[in-house]
Amino acid sequence: MVREELAARLNDREYKNWLKAGRCLLILKEGLHPFVSHHTRDFHADLLNQSPLLRKPCETSLCKPKRNQLSSACRPCAEWQTVILRHRRGADATVNWDNCFPPSWRTDHWEVAKAFMPRGQGKVKGAEQCDASALLNLINHCDCFHFVDPKCVREMLSLDLSISVSGLDRMDSAALDGLERDSVCQMKTSAGLISQWEAELLQERLQELLHAADDDAKTQVRRTDTDTEQLRRLGGFLQANRDLGERFSAELQAINALEDRE
Repeated sequence: MVREELAARLNDREYKNWLKAGRCLLILKEGLHPFVSHHTRDFHADLLNQSPLLRKPCETSLCKPKRNQLSSACRPCAEWQTVILRHRRGADATVNWDNCFPPSWRTDHWEVAKAFMPRGQGKVKGAEQCDASALLNLINHCDCFHFVDPKCVREMLSLDLSISVSGLDRMDSAALDGLERDSVCQMKTSAGLISQWEAELLQERLQELLHAADDDAKTQVRRTDTDTEQLRRLGGFLQANRDLGERFSAELQAINALEDRE
C-alpha cells in the first residue's frame, strides 16, 4: 500500500519535480558541511586574532537578544555585535540575533555564523545540522565567503521547495483512485530509496518550520502569515496521505497544537 501511495504522488508532476529539486539540495548540503565548517572556523579565529577585546569573556553572562534586538550588551559582546554587522555582504542584510547566544561568541565559531542565517537556528550547534538553504544564506550574507559568486548562491536560494498548492489539492484520498499508476513497475527496485529521500525532505522541512515556530513562541514574535500557511498546507498534505501521516504523526500533533494556540 505504501508503494502504491508513493507511486500516486510521483504521478503528480509538480510533486515529482519538488522531490528531484529537494534531493539535489540534500546532496549539495552534504558537500557544503565541511566547506562551511572550515571557513567559518578560520573566520572566527581571524576575528579573535585581530581584537584583544573579542578575546575577553562576556562580563555578565546575561547578554541575550530579545525580539531580535541586542541592547545593553557588555563591552565584549557589543564589540562582537559591531564586528558581525561589519562583515555582512550587504548593508541591508538582516542579522538574526535571536539565533545567537552572545556569551558564546568568543568560544564557539558557530554562534557567530548563525547571526548570518535565517531565523529558527537557535538550537543548531553546527553545519551538519543545517539544511542547504540555511548554509546558502550564510554564504550569501557573510563576507568570509567573498570568493563565492553571490549570483550562483542566489539562484539556488530562489528555488521554491514548498509543496505546490495544485499538488496538494490533487493529492487527497479521493483523487488517488483516479491517478494512473504506470510508474509502479519502474519503481520496484527503487521505491524504498525514493521513499527514504521523500521522508528526509519532509522531515527537514517540518523541522525547519516547527523550529521557527518554537523560536517565535519563545521570543514572543508573531509568526508570519507565510509560515503559518506553509505549516497548515504541509499538515493537510500529510493527513491526506495516510502513509506519511503515520510516519510523521508526532509532527502532525505539533502542528495541530500550534493551530490550537492561535
